[in-house]
Amino acid sequence: MASAHGFASSLMSLTELGFTLSSSFSIQRSRLIVPKFFRSFSVEYCSRIAITICNNQNPRFVVPKRDRIREFRLFKSVELDQFLTSDDEDEMSEGFFEAIEELERMTREPSDVLEEMNDRLSARELQLVLVYFSQEGRDSWCALEVFEWLRKENRVDKETMELMVSIMCSWVKKLIEGEHDVGDVVDLLVDMDCVGLKPSFSMIEKVISLYWEMEENEKAVLFVKEVLRREIAYAENDGDGYKGGPTGYLAWKMMVEGNYRGAVKLVIHLRECGLKPEIYSYLIAMTAVVKELNEFAKALRKLKGFTKSGLIAELDAENVELIEKYQSKLLADGVCLSNWVLQEGKSSLQQVVYERLLAMYICAGRGLEAERQLWEMKVVGKEADRELYDIVLAICASKKEASAISRLLTGMEVTSSIRRKKTLSWLLRGYIKGSHFDDASETIIQMLDLGLCPEYLDRAAVLQGLRNRIQQTGNVETYLKLCKRLSDANLIGPCLVYLYMKKYKLWIVKTI
Repeated sequence: MASAHGFASSLMSLTELGFTLSSSFSIQRSRLIVPKFFRSFSVEYCSRIAITICNNQNPRFVVPKRDRIREFRLFKSVELDQFLTSDDEDEMSEGFFEAIEELERMTREPSDVLEEMNDRLSARELQLVLVYFSQEGRDSWCALEVFEWLRKENRVDKETMELMVSIMCSWVKKLIEGEHDVGDVVDLLVDMDCVGLKPSFSMIEKVISLYWEMEENEKAVLFVKEVLRREIAYAENDGDGYKGGPTGYLAWKMMVEGNYRGAVKLVIHLRECGLKPEIYSYLIAMTAVVKELNEFAKALRKLKGFTKSGLIAELDAENVELIEKYQSKLLADGVCLSNWVLQEGKSSLQQVVYERLLAMYICAGRGLEAERQLWEMKVVGKEADRELYDIVLAICASKKEASAISRLLTGMEVTSSIRRKKTLSWLLRGYIKGSHFDDASETIIQMLDLGLCPEYLDRAAVLQGLRNRIQQTGNVETYLKLCKRLSDANLIGPCLVYLYMKKYKLWIVKTI
């Protein structure tokens, strides 16, 4: 994403070049432009120009040059006065004043006027013309036509380009701050493109950023809708060959603020409105789904912790159903977005889509769906990291998905001992999380048979789980078997196991 600092730096560059823009400007071309917000000098300007136009029998100033500069100062704005220096005044030619007069009359096309005076105007004077018509009360469209002519004549140097970009940025900012309709802002961007003004950053992104900074979120959405409706070209391209765009950028802005659900809803809403968001926005929205599922999972873990500590009551059936519905809706949105990418995007995006889907199902604790994505990635030539296989294995173990566990453990025997220990440790923790302590016990014994040493906390958790179950069922066989195996491996010291059989009022004691 382009940085929002580019817009601010463009506005700053205008000052650095010696230019300052006024607070409002005119979009439409007319005989006399009267600004909406008058200042004393603007009223005087309009009045004097009206007299000049009506009495145009002598199109030239017939006074000495120094007096003409003083007369010109009466016509221009305070901001332009700050730009003019004494050196500029010395360099201002007769052709410059004639060009201003002719362009102000609007009796001929600006291109015709400038073509006629091409050899008589310096690069600095042409910049002065641009700034003059960008001021409050002047015909702003004339500035665009002047720039277009300069570009066609190959007279736009780096400084002139920076100047015009700064002028445009200022116009855009004033439109937004003046609460103009978003259509006016889009019109200005279209005009900018028509005259060949190509800034080094995305003006569309900068407009969205301005709306966002002003907390005009609804207008930012309306602006994106208008850009999509008019199918305005957006040339941002990432390294993988697919383009970014306004929808993805706005969704990204929402994600930065933590509004993941809002980002997902935005992209889906625009698509369902009949518009065509860029493919990149679907991937951004899928990332938002992953982040929302992850945050949701964290919240659920905290909730379960509070329940376990007795701070809150157990969730009732209705709340459990609401939780499942919310999670299922998020997953459904993610699948919908993935289908759009696969339908409209290139085949190279399949890998990215399957990675997002895998992350979604892992965050949601959906082991079987996550396992399927692992194989989908393998089919398209994108082998997932081994740790991802282990995570999916743990999820499947927590729900005792025997078939999936068997498939995921295939080939483990040919891996290194370190790798085998990591895989079996994940399997063990999955069983512990799902309270499948018989399977967890068997996994510990399997690790010992392979010469691997289970982690102390894992061993302790399994023994604790088996002890708790003895109190509920009275079954001690699994516990005794595991204790003996751990004792043989010198992982626990001698222990005394005892059991009270209430029916027979009998204590059974065994030393291991």
